[in-house]
Amino acid sequence: MRKPGLVASDVDGTLLDPMERVSPRTARTVQRVVASGTPFILVTGRPPRWMPTVVEGLGVSGVTVCANGAVLYDAAADRVLQSHVIDPMLLHDVARELRHELPGCAFAVERTTDGARDRPHEQFLAEVDFRRAWPNSDIRVAGTDELTGKPAVKLLVLHEHMTSAEMAAAAGEVLGSQLQLTYSTTAGLIELSAPGVDKATGLAAVAEELGVAQEDVIAFGDMPNDVPMLEWAGHGVAMRNAHKEALAAADEVTITNAEDGVAHVLDRWW
Repeated sequence: MRKPGLVASDVDGTLLDPMERVSPRTARTVQRVVASGTPFILVTGRPPRWMPTVVEGLGVSGVTVCANGAVLYDAAADRVLQSHVIDPMLLHDVARELRHELPGCAFAVERTTDGARDRPHEQFLAEVDFRRAWPNSDIRVAGTDELTGKPAVKLLVLHEHMTSAEMAAAAGEVLGSQLQLTYSTTAGLIELSAPGVDKATGLAAVAEELGVAQEDVIAFGDMPNDVPMLEWAGHGVAMRNAHKEALAAADEVTITNAEDGVAHVLDRWW
């Protein structure tokens, strides 16, 4: 493609190395992109509170697309700009359906506050079995009724004895189009967002705001939650270490995230 007018990148398994760090080469390349006046947008399944370390590693900040497209977050101002939420009644009904379809599963929800550092105890709530299998200091343990009692930007479903693909297949049969279903790891975790919300819709909103045409966007990713973005962008690039669905959706395959695959492609122009 011609020189991109906007660069979009997934974070885990794509921009970061296997130790979840921004490599010096990747940081230098991204800084050159931004210095040239070309927007560089992070598009991730991560919530805003998990973005500051990535932004610090890059040395540049701006609007990021978080929670698989459900949240637009200004990392420079630490401010949530927009959220697409799941209605509590729908959360309740879906949790009940999935509990029946996936016996032994556990639930968590992601919510947004005004910024990444604002009221962190209100942002990530999970059932005790979720916390046990997914230990994380961010989690506040709560019962199912509390999880589903308020709007959330993401419903996470965990199962210790199934793969993410197996869970997605079973859940998809039950949910239909009620929620947007995807996954970003193979380790028994699926992620549900409001209907029609994914990385492509989040990135498209940012591109429109910046006045960049779809065909001038280059996007990088590695997992099924990146597929909508890879297909939407004018040029979609999958990492060599990517999931087979991401590889199939991409226009190009670069080297792995351990080898600075994003920088390897962007160095053509910067």
